[in-house]
Amino acid sequence: MKKHLLMLALASTCFMATQAGAMTKDEYKAAKEKVEADYKSAKAQCDAMKDNAKDVCQKEAKGTENVAKAELEQQYKPSDAHARKLAEEKVKATYEVAKEKCDDQSGDAKAACVKQAKADEAQGKADIKAMKKTKTKTAM
Repeated sequence: MKKHLLMLALASTCFMATQAGAMTKDEYKAAKEKVEADYKSAKAQCDAMKDNAKDVCQKEAKGTENVAKAELEQQYKPSDAHARKLAEEKVKATYEVAKEKCDDQSGDAKAACVKQAKADEAQGKADIKAMKKTKTKTAM
């Protein structure tokens, strides 16, 4: 189920990005500044937290920033490479947050949590690789 949802998300991202008109340089610059301001705000909210909750919050904030920047690049200069980068950033952000959340557990539960996070990351990377191969075949 997760695989199908990820593939659907990747495909829709690529489709929407190619359908939307490219941004102007000024729109891009303004959007980039907003992404950076949003990250600073989210990170500041994390400062009030403690222990692992703070770490998870920081990973979420950084992941959201990286995904937003990748989305912005895809909107500004749509390409297969930017679409792949966006997909990669989503997988990376999901993995980093999931792995950090595992730190709240211990023993076998933590090991199982980390193993699941790595399996989900591997599946996401495999989906991206499959998307790349599909695009290569359709381009021929």
